[in-house]
Amino acid sequence: MAKLAVVSLSGGMDSCVAAAIAKAEGYELALLHADYGQRTQEREKQAFRDIADFYGVPAARRLVIGFDTLKAIGGSALTDASIALPEGDPERQGVPVSYVPFRNAHLLATCVSWAEVLGATAIFVGFVEEDSSGYPDCREAFLKSFEQTANLGTKPETRLAFHAPLLHLRKSGIVRKGLELDAPLHLSWSCYQGEREACGHCDSCHLRLRGFMEAGFPDPIPYAFIPDNLKI
Repeated sequence: MAKLAVVSLSGGMDSCVAAAIAKAEGYELALLHADYGQRTQEREKQAFRDIADFYGVPAARRLVIGFDTLKAIGGSALTDASIALPEGDPERQGVPVSYVPFRNAHLLATCVSWAEVLGATAIFVGFVEEDSSGYPDCREAFLKSFEQTANLGTKPETRLAFHAPLLHLRKSGIVRKGLELDAPLHLSWSCYQGEREACGHCDSCHLRLRGFMEAGFPDPIPYAFIPDNLKI
């Protein structure tokens, strides 16, 4: 019987490469996507569908979940239009305004519920701690504690291993890994606010562009603006 992994797939580059790694490690994929009222909700959902199509994931193993509560709670520039997104700065210290309060706990809990129903043995996430926007719910310590909680709170026969294979990579390393595995990076979408073209201004665009630049490859998605002050 093939082993099965639930992959939290936002449609961004990191989760796309995490899915590629799970596939390369011999897992069948079950892909979960969350709509939580983010600015680029529809574009991210399209990226999710496109990546799922690329890997031939059947409809029964694709799940789109609505987390309207996260938008109702607010507190993030991604879910509250009255909070401005600042110009991207990968060197900015502290937790940015794009952080959605405790979002990844909601995502992980849903992945666990679905994994238990499907009989999956692994959960893959595209968390990045070393070269990221500084989100506290992307840290290794958080993921390890959640794995312990999940295995305490599920059926005795449920045994889930949490995998964050990109956790300590720079974005350039993620780009190289994706290219090595022929991950469909051209189908992924990372921008926080653009849907026809990536804005080139937000933190996510800056991190992604810097990663491709450091790796020595052009980013295959369209940009409305390319900053000339990226630090390598």
